[in-house]
Amino acid sequence: MKTSTGISTWKGSWKQGTGTISTKSGVLKDQFVSFASRFEDAPGASPEELFAAAHAACFNQALANNAGMNKLETASIRTAADIVLGYDENTGHPQIKSLHFTVESEIPGATEEQFEAWLERARSGCTISKILNPETLTTTVTGKLIKSK
Repeated sequence: MKTSTGISTWKGSWKQGTGTISTKSGVLKDQFVSFASRFEDAPGASPEELFAAAHAACFNQALANNAGMNKLETASIRTAADIVLGYDENTGHPQIKSLHFTVESEIPGATEEQFEAWLERARSGCTISKILNPETLTTTVTGKLIKSK
């Protein structure tokens, strides 16, 4: 088994404090994070943005795996994962409200029907998708299959 580790520091109150986000591997090191960078589009990192990037990478690998299981080689995949952060209507606490994938992929020999099925399978079946609670988070996907020339 492999353990992946994320590390965060924080000093101060929720709204005035600041912190950092890093990974044990060093790929991400001491990136600035604050209430403003998370909730108000100020410069700096946000956990949701990092989660979206990780989820997009997981999605891409799942999509490539689906094509491979059908004996097709993926030429390219570009996925953007957009997370909408809002507030719970009952508690007022921050809550991820939705996640939408936008995908462009070139998979020579794939049909539109295959591609749509693989998109859905990647959306619901990638490792990160499996840890999400479908009752509190709506995830959707839109894809564009690029035809080889």
